[in-house]
Amino acid sequence: MTLSEQISGWIAERVREAKAEGVVLGLSGGVDSSLTAALAKKALGDKVLGLLMPCHSDPTDLEHARLVAARFDIETEYVDLGPVFDSLMAALPRGSDIAVANLKPRLRMATLYYFANSRNYLVAGTGNKSELTVGYFTKYGDGGADLLPLGDLLKSQVRELTRELGVPEEIIAKPPSAGLWAGQTDEGEMGITYDELDRTIAAIEKGDTRDCDEATVERVKAMRGASEHKRLPIPICEIA
Repeated sequence: MTLSEQISGWIAERVREAKAEGVVLGLSGGVDSSLTAALAKKALGDKVLGLLMPCHSDPTDLEHARLVAARFDIETEYVDLGPVFDSLMAALPRGSDIAVANLKPRLRMATLYYFANSRNYLVAGTGNKSELTVGYFTKYGDGGADLLPLGDLLKSQVRELTRELGVPEEIIAKPPSAGLWAGQTDEGEMGITYDELDRTIAAIEKGDTRDCDEATVERVKAMRGASEHKRLPIPICEIA
């Protein structure tokens, strides 16, 4: 069984277990959402919906999202979240830059669940193992999903599998970005390249970090520890 068959079979099984009809995901024009879409299509055929949800986004991202939808014959819906974002910002007091940026993925999450509830679909998240390990996702934003098909794949593995499935090279080659603000890139925000991050995560998991930069290892461990709350269930006050 190939890796793509394993993951697509897992997607189909999760949908059956939930007695759902299919999956909905956000098509951002990036490599992770492109791979998730391709795997979902392989698993479920026409029972896949890709949402195009620009929010003052780079127009190239929308072009790439449409390109992926056409390549894999995936149904899409277009929802411009820019006006909603502007209205909410007008109603809120000024917050920090990160608070403002995180509104975008949280609006996308709400929109995904609107369509999921309407169709009895599950929300497929697009996060990968590299991002999940260090908490590089928005809690109740892109972290809000029913299943994470790429959750055990490092970014380097995502790129490799994406090429195997025929995602356009211009999507694979462009700098990864969550589109939180103009010019934002994942690696720039994290302060570490995905290649460095993947090597470090793999070494930590093997228990042998001798070939890794010590400062990088400590930084990745610190990022993982600081973001642990994002990966755990909501704490419940248990009454004795």
